[in-house]
Amino acid sequence: MPTVNIYQAKTHLSKLVDLASSGTDVVIARAGKPMVKLTALEKRKKSRMVGFGALEGKGWIADDFDAPLPDEIQAQFEGRSLNELAAGSQAPNRKQAANRKR
Repeated sequence: MPTVNIYQAKTHLSKLVDLASSGTDVVIARAGKPMVKLTALEKRKKSRMVGFGALEGKGWIADDFDAPLPDEIQAQFEGRSLNELAAGSQAPNRKQAANRKR
């Protein structure tokens, strides 16, 4: 493990980084006292699967996912009030809906 002083480390930083990344730790000293150690980072493993099937088994879809909505909720999506729902009216067309907003 080579030891260099701060001045040498500043002057030759890129060489020291290459040396550390190749697996050799480098000690940087100030006035002959070791201060820091320059060492390579561990390479992280790819822990995340990307692509089709990456989330297989992680979620579910209810059996009634595509079943018709209850009348009250469907009426709200169509812009009808519960009173109109009770009266049995159909969903308003665009012109009726525009007039109702005024």
